[in-house]
Amino acid sequence: MLANSKMGYGLISILIHWISALTVIGLFGLGLWMVDLTYYSSWYKTAPDIHKSVGILLFGLTLLRLVWRFISVKPQADSAHKPWEQQSAKWAHRGIYLLMLAIMASGFLISTADGRGIIVFDWFEVPSLGGFITNQEDIAGLVHEYLAYSLIGLVIIHGAGAIKHQFIDKDNTLVKMIKPVRK
Repeated sequence: MLANSKMGYGLISILIHWISALTVIGLFGLGLWMVDLTYYSSWYKTAPDIHKSVGILLFGLTLLRLVWRFISVKPQADSAHKPWEQQSAKWAHRGIYLLMLAIMASGFLISTADGRGIIVFDWFEVPSLGGFITNQEDIAGLVHEYLAYSLIGLVIIHGAGAIKHQFIDKDNTLVKMIKPVRK
């Protein structure tokens, strides 16, 4: 029930998937909201601190997820899925991982350009590597923003695909990511 099998995903994969999905959507919403805060808002410093802290924790979870993905059994694709659907899913997953890691890297470069580390909920500090280029914070900020919009677009497509499989194709693709497989 915890581990994956050829028939479906285990509880570990399912929890990591949904925690990551909700966190990505939450960070995107928080990011959209916080960029419009004024200096006099009570959230002006708190919102970015939360955004950075959760982003660092998501980075750790993403690394764990990638390790788990490589050491776990991969459930078989539904035999009814067309080859182009299987390839699209594979590339969408790769794109999501790549975008997430690039967003996290650009967020790190934004936050540490001034030489200060990132304090994660007063639990620990991720040290700065300093600035590498002129206007690093601004350039990394633009990269972060465009990648975040790209990720949300890909997440929407990914979700639409899952909904299509559930309600149009009536296969159990979505169920595999909701209900842990029993061996």
